[in-house]
Amino acid sequence: MNQTLRVATYNIHKGFSFFKRRMVIHELRERLRALDADLVFLQEVLGNHERHAERHYNWPAAPQYEFLADTMWQEYAYGRNAVYDAGHHGNAVLSRFPITRWDNQDVSTHRFERRGLLHCEIAIPRWSQPLHCICVHLGLFARGRSRQLEWLRQRIEKLVPADAPLIVAGDFNDWHWRHKATHELAHPLNMREVFEFVHGAPARTFPAVLPVFRLDRIYVRGFRIGLAHAHHGNVWARISDHAVLTTVLERI
Repeated sequence: MNQTLRVATYNIHKGFSFFKRRMVIHELRERLRALDADLVFLQEVLGNHERHAERHYNWPAAPQYEFLADTMWQEYAYGRNAVYDAGHHGNAVLSRFPITRWDNQDVSTHRFERRGLLHCEIAIPRWSQPLHCICVHLGLFARGRSRQLEWLRQRIEKLVPADAPLIVAGDFNDWHWRHKATHELAHPLNMREVFEFVHGAPARTFPAVLPVFRLDRIYVRGFRIGLAHAHHGNVWARISDHAVLTTVLERI
């Protein structure tokens, strides 16, 4: 019985380097493959962008989530959040296991910043219950984030059984030093943030070149937490403005 999962979360900056100087989607795919994660939570994923496709000769023909999944992750789900003239972007989940259901809930608090909660149910072989995975990218403003955290908490209370395994990961944009996501979401739902559990505080992930802010998180319920690692260094800083996080989880 497969009781252990390797999980990653990454804001991929739409496949462009810091300040959007270079297209790095091909390098990004290779680096993601090297992580060897079972589940990958991605934010700022382009589903389509006609101008980039015209401008870059090696722009992937497939949407970024399909291009990144390739043969490594047989299943994927994409939640389209922001739509504009040239295309659209949102969150994605890549999985080595079947995604049996998925839904994308609009949690935008104003029309200039479109956000969503991508909720997937994943069938792990011989697990008695599906794994619930929610990929998030919350807003930049504190008042909007508090509303989004409340909607997220309500969704979990309504749709995720209390004894079902649960992972909520992504870019929480939680700039506040008190880590409001932990207090407003994790504590009421009996969840733990993997870096807080292992290292005493969420990981510093932004900006990737010299991380100061603890924006990205992995919250879990129903697992023992093993490794929790933030991937820093020049190689990763060349790819996105966020650091990628990985963790190893064991089903209780």
